[in-house]
Parts: sequence; C-alpha cells; structure tokens
Amino acid sequence: MSGAGAILAPAKLTLSLRILGLRDDGFHALEALTVSVSEPADTLVVAEADPGTVALAVSGVTADLPVDDTNLVVRAVRAVLPDGLGLRIALHKVIPPGAGLGGGSSDAGAVLRTLRDRFGVDPERVAQAGAALGSDIPFCVSGTPAWMRGRGEVLDPVALRGALAVVVVKPPFALHTPPVYRTWDELGGPAGERVLPAPAAVAHLTASLVNDLEPAAEHVEPRLRPFRSALEAAAGRPALLAGSGSACWVAFDHAEEAEVAAARVREALGLPAWVGTALG
Repeated sequence: MSGAGAILAPAKLTLSLRILGLRDDGFHALEALTVSVSEPADTLVVAEADPGTVALAVSGVTADLPVDDTNLVVRAVRAVLPDGLGLRIALHKVIPPGAGLGGGSSDAGAVLRTLRDRFGVDPERVAQAGAALGSDIPFCVSGTPAWMRGRGEVLDPVALRGALAVVVVKPPFALHTPPVYRTWDELGGPAGERVLPAPAAVAHLTASLVNDLEPAAEHVEPRLRPFRSALEAAAGRPALLAGSGSACWVAFDHAEEAEVAAARVREALGLPAWVGTALG
C-alpha cells in the first residue's frame, strides 16, 4: 500500500541491548540503544469513519491477523479515541512476525502518533496510553533514536553522527519474546558472548554493541547460530540478533555498501534481505 495518506510504521531495531535483571513488577530492566529503520516497514492509511467506529483491514505477510479488539492497533485507537470520531484503518504488513523488529508496536505507535498529530489528541494522553499498551510503544510513537531504559518506556533521545545503513534478514523460523526472556532467567541471566565494534554513527554513544538475549535465543532455537554464521559469511562482516530475534542485522556506514552485501546475502541464503537506513 502506498500513495497519498500512507503512514510509515518502520521496524524498530535494537542496536545494543543489556538486560539488567528482573524487576519486582515482573518486567526486565534493560538498557537498549534503539533506532527506527526505513526498511522493513509497514504502512497504514487512516480515514475518518462514523463516530465510535474502529474498523481495521490487514493485508501483507500477516493478513490473517485478528482485526477485533485483541489487535494492538485497535486497542491503541480505542485507548485515546475522542468522542465523535471514528477511524477506518488499512494496514499493510511487511515487517515479519517473530523477528524482534517490533512490528505490532510500530503499527500501534504510528496510529497513536496520527491521532496526536492529525486529530489533536492530547500528547500526554497518547504517551500514557502507549506506555500502558507495551514497553516499546513509547519509542515507536517518537521514532527518535534513543537509549531505552526502565522496562523500555523511559527514553533518552540521542543524535546519530552520520548515516547508518543496515541489512536485515529473518531466517525461515520465528522466535517469540516471552520464551526468550524466560530462558534468559533460567540460564542465570547470561551476558551477550559477542561484542561488536560500534559503527561510526553511534560510536560517540557506545564503544561496542552487544545483545544479552543472544545466548537465550540460541538456546531456544538452535538453528539461529548457524543461520547467523551463514549471514556473516555472505555479508562479509559480523551480524547481531535483533531484539529477541529471530532476525539478524549487519551494519554499514554507507547504503551502497549495504546494497552490495544484501545482494550477496539474497543469492547465498535465498532469503529476503532488507536494506534500511536509520531514521531521525
């Protein structure tokens, strides 16, 4: 879906993730350097409807998603919908599920941002609704590069220095967040075993990148490590797990380099490889 009125819901990419432990409220405390990337991205078209109506239609890679009040986009709209307003939303899904790229949260963040900017919903109300709906939705509402802290809802915006291009690849299997975090607990809270040098765009923010969920994700899904190794061989540089997985990504300083590497990855792995740039 494209054209006038299309709203971008970009993938959320966690560049570096430290898990600091389990909080009393059952959430994990974390510190994550996070950006939105231009690809992969979902799109939404939002139009006014009869007052009180919230109608969602979904197409794309997860066209079988429920469109009732269990859908995160519908829940986000209903949380802040002003009296006298209704919405009809067409959502086209490109971000794959079970990839660690925050597709559902990004969709909810995009529609909350639209209600704030286009329909005048109070920003504080939007912020409160986002935090209540999901730990990473506040980031997806803002879309600005940030350190995420707390359970993810505390944002410290940062500025990138220069361009950051990434190649993002999802293997032919998915991972789901709760089992990965549960396994991290069961394994005793291991730190990430691999530390990668930070690309130039974020080197002023952190000297290195790591993902503490990587050991747990590889324990849950043994195919993850050989997939990552194959990706690294094709791309010619190290890859890191995206969030809780299963997607992995490779960083480049220039989009042209990323495009060349993505072509090699597609040929070698026979999988889609998105080339995205960090937004904001």
